[in-house]
This record gives sequence, structure tokens and C-alpha cells, in this order.
Amino acid sequence: MLERIRGGLVVSCQALELEPLHSPFIMAKMALAAEQGGAAGIRANTKPDILAIKSEVGLPVIGIVKRDYAGSDVFITATRREIDELLESGCEMIALDATSRPRPGGETLSGLVGYCRSVNSSVQLMADISTLEEAAEAQRLGFDCVSTTLHGYTPGTSGRHLYDDDFRFLRDVVETAAIPVVAEGNVLTPEMFSRCLELGAAAVVVGGAITRPKGITERFLSAAGGKASMQLK
Repeated sequence: MLERIRGGLVVSCQALELEPLHSPFIMAKMALAAEQGGAAGIRANTKPDILAIKSEVGLPVIGIVKRDYAGSDVFITATRREIDELLESGCEMIALDATSRPRPGGETLSGLVGYCRSVNSSVQLMADISTLEEAAEAQRLGFDCVSTTLHGYTPGTSGRHLYDDDFRFLRDVVETAAIPVVAEGNVLTPEMFSRCLELGAAAVVVGGAITRPKGITERFLSAAGGKASMQLK
């Protein structure tokens, strides 16, 4: 899968339960639109969405399952339960939260990697990290690639953005990692996408800027100071 998406755009097609577009059917159509636009791959959440997407497009899929657990802040593919669901979905790659935060039920990241490799060694693994130390640990554990997904979303990186200081964090990860680095998180414009590739990202994942119209609408109105919405009333 890494070769199929190398140098390309991976479109994240996700909608959580409380979002207007929450539906496997709608996410499959989002993926189809992305494929027709030239996307190299799809990132998707939940087994039903992935099954619907794979029935609609021929692109490789990075699969995740977001699920909240009491007592843990880890919610992206947090346990073996989520890995089992993703293996059943047929996705080519599974992304896991690879931060140093405690996982639910006493699970460990090394245990999850070993479990997935033992059940299906052909599925590639992506480590969603937030720090350089986590990237190094993911490499040691045998992940196929790391993604900057969680930079800015953990206590130690809160308030930061991937694009800060001309993508300084991405550059640091690319310089230190011996495995492919995928850029993800607050890539909001075509120019940002191109810059990530220039800096050595193997591929770039873009979600909210393409597939979340509610957030896109809010950004437009925020830039106009809310005046546009008032004029339309």
C-alpha cells in the first residue's frame, strides 16, 4: 500500500455519529468523488464505512476505529477489538494511536502490533504519533510507517499545529525516521499539501479540508467575521 500512495493524496472520509454526513453510503460516495479527483488512497473509520467504501472504489484504505473508553484518552484503534473489526473490513493498512498514553484495559502498543502481525502479517501498520520519541518507538516496534496525525492533540503537544514554523515537526520526523513518514493534521490548502511532499513526506492525508462541509463552511464564515451568514438571512 505504501508504494501505491507514495507521493500522493490520501483523502480521509469520516463522519462521526453526531455529524450530518454520518453514513456508510455517504462516505462511500465521498471516497468515489476523491478517487475521481485523483486521490491515491482513503482513510476511513469503522468496519461498515470501510466495507461500503471498498465496494465503491478500488483505492487502498487506511482503516481506523474511533471508540471512547473510560479511563483512557486513546480512542484510535485502541484495543484488539478494533483490530479484529479492521481485519474483517479488508483494509490494506491499519492505523493505531501510537502515543505514549495509557491504553484501555491494560493493552500495550507492542502487544497490539504483535497480535496484528500474528493474525494477518500482510496488513501494514501506521503509527499515529505526536512526538519524535513516539516516532522512534513506533519504528522500534516494527510499524511500516508513522503519521503526524496526533501532533497537537496530546497533553504534551496541545496548542501546536503541524504547519507551525514551516512544518518544523514534520521536517524533524522525516530527518530522524528510517521508515516512511505520512503527513496528517491541519493540512488545509493545496499549497500545504505540496509543501509536505517537498519536505519529504511519503504521502499526505487530508480530511476536514475536503470531506467535512460543516467545518469548511465555518472557516469561510469565520474569515468573514460572520457577516456573510447575516446577509443571507
